[in-house]
Amino acid sequence: MSHGSVTPADTPPDTPADPEIRAERAHLAASREALRRMRDEVLATETALGDAVADKFTNEVLRRARRTRAEQLAALPDVPLFFGRLDFEPGTVFEDGAETGPDTDTGGDADRVHIGRRHVHDDQGRAMVLDWRAPVSVAFYRASPASPMGVRSRRRYGFDGGARLTAYEDEPVAEPAPAGVAGGLLAAEIERPRSGPMRDIVATIQPEQDDLVRAPLERTVCVQGAPGTGKTAVGLHRVAYLLYSERARLSRSGVVVIGPNRSFLSYIANVLPALGEVQVGQATVEELLGRVPVRGTDPPETARIKGDARMAEVIRRDLWSLPVEPAETLVVQRGARRWRLYPEELAGLLAELRQRGVSYGAGREMLAHRIAHEVLTRMEAAGEVCDDRTHTQVRRTREVKAAVAAMWPKADPVKLVWGLLGDAHRLARAAEGVLDADEQAAVAWGRRPRGVRSAPWSVADLALIDEAADLIERQSGLGHVVVDEAQDLSPMQCRAIGRRAGSGSCTVLGDVAQGTSPGAASDWTAVLGHLGKPEGVVAVLERGYRVPAQVIEFAARLLPVIAPGLGAPVAVRRAAGSLRVSAVGAEAFAASVAEACAEALDGEGSVGLIAADGDIAGLHAELAGAGFAVGVLGGDGAALGADRLVCVPASLAKGLEFDAVVVAEPARIAAAEPRGLHRLYVVLTRAVSVLHVVHAEPLPDPLR
Repeated sequence: MSHGSVTPADTPPDTPADPEIRAERAHLAASREALRRMRDEVLATETALGDAVADKFTNEVLRRARRTRAEQLAALPDVPLFFGRLDFEPGTVFEDGAETGPDTDTGGDADRVHIGRRHVHDDQGRAMVLDWRAPVSVAFYRASPASPMGVRSRRRYGFDGGARLTAYEDEPVAEPAPAGVAGGLLAAEIERPRSGPMRDIVATIQPEQDDLVRAPLERTVCVQGAPGTGKTAVGLHRVAYLLYSERARLSRSGVVVIGPNRSFLSYIANVLPALGEVQVGQATVEELLGRVPVRGTDPPETARIKGDARMAEVIRRDLWSLPVEPAETLVVQRGARRWRLYPEELAGLLAELRQRGVSYGAGREMLAHRIAHEVLTRMEAAGEVCDDRTHTQVRRTREVKAAVAAMWPKADPVKLVWGLLGDAHRLARAAEGVLDADEQAAVAWGRRPRGVRSAPWSVADLALIDEAADLIERQSGLGHVVVDEAQDLSPMQCRAIGRRAGSGSCTVLGDVAQGTSPGAASDWTAVLGHLGKPEGVVAVLERGYRVPAQVIEFAARLLPVIAPGLGAPVAVRRAAGSLRVSAVGAEAFAASVAEACAEALDGEGSVGLIAADGDIAGLHAELAGAGFAVGVLGGDGAALGADRLVCVPASLAKGLEFDAVVVAEPARIAAAEPRGLHRLYVVLTRAVSVLHVVHAEPLPDPLR
């Protein structure tokens, strides 16, 4: 075989004429059966000690591990077990020192491996499918005429809507592909219509993406990615790779993926399970930091100030204003004797601990120990015999406890921020020289709410509470954190996430041109600094594989305004008819939107109608009244996959993709918020096949 694909079009699909397809289908069926046996063996494994043994805890741990492994081995009926094949030159030496040799299946002149989403072996332990993350699989993504990596030929497969193999395409690696011939199946897979949640890109990972996916665990990677460049997929596949290469470390410390909203997390939820990884946590920032219920919404300027890193100093000052020097002598009675510590001595102990940089909660406990130590020193000097029990008894006396409570009061992070924002004088003391008067007025509540639970907590307040909580008691960390749409994180939110990855690493994903929050970042160096990862590597993905060039070029007209200096993304494909802009009269607007949706539904895949949040309810009612089966995307993402046509509020569009997108009234999206043009850029880049813009009002100036 040479460049090009083979599809048995002249025979029934279940009886292909091509013997290669018959052989590959047989191997696929055998691999599925082997995977089923592997899973059955796991489920049949007995607990190590038997249920009759008294060690129930150990057995429960083993049972959970068995269930997890069984989940990892579960076959997904619509996902092919393998997507590619490598034929190596004889004598190729791999990283582990193994060398290829004769192989009877390939005429005795090459070694052959199938590359898939997980490892599958037969009853004798021989590999039938190699995991795409294995070192030998790197060649599938990176072998080229300049660096063939021992590969003679690379094969890709085509599948129907499910997992039935229908075509294959061979690429001799040593020969440059003729223009317009190679890559047909690869292009078809990239451009394949989508409906429902996001799927993995394991069959189409490009070399520049693979470099990022296989970055070592110790490295924090920040990916600036234009729309359609696959940055989210890169982040998720990096998680899958790290769990493969560093499973022992990450199984202890944990991994979490942080997304902008629950709708986005619902959209990406199936990617990692399809790759065999079922134990990765997912959370929004609100869920991650949620110590109190969010009841309020801050004005943009208030949200920006609360998210400013200077608020960390305000909170630190307020917390550390709580310890006070004592005014009275501490008297501890032991038997018939009294032991005294005078105010200046206690003040010295207090100052010493404050200078040591301990957490607030630990300092309080250490103060009790230091006081007890001073008392024991006096007791021993008087000839009394003391030991650890004596120290504990003194530390727990009513007098010492009362002194510690007066000198170093307990602190609760929620009550601390509640008191700070609700007391203008207290806020002014803590913010002196940090926030000016107008900024203090912007963040203050005006008057303290009656209770912490009834306070108008906002999402921005959660990061303030988290900051206080970490000052009081250091938080445990995670092994790896992936944060998507990171350009919208405030510095205070970055600090909160960074604390959770204090001893681990991060994958930071985003696009500064898509920043829509009041404190959106324009510089990734600053984001990495707030995350506590200043050494992080910033990589740029600018080749768009999914979004057609016409759509990208139309949306990129906004870039000189919203992200000056940021280069326009480069689309690798053009598609005739992928962009349409329709100016209509106001009286015909609703009918024109419905007509555009009907045209989009005539094609394949998912359709999203995106409009300003305030317009969605009306448009949905119009479409439902016209007989369309249409859902409305809510914060939980429940409508994704339920209907081909979904009405999407502009504020929830970030990170999503639809085959066809109808954008209704761009000017209203742009006018809905201070960073409305950034939001419009997001909306205009959600289409991977067709974008149809319908407007009655004039388009925003940069788009005209």
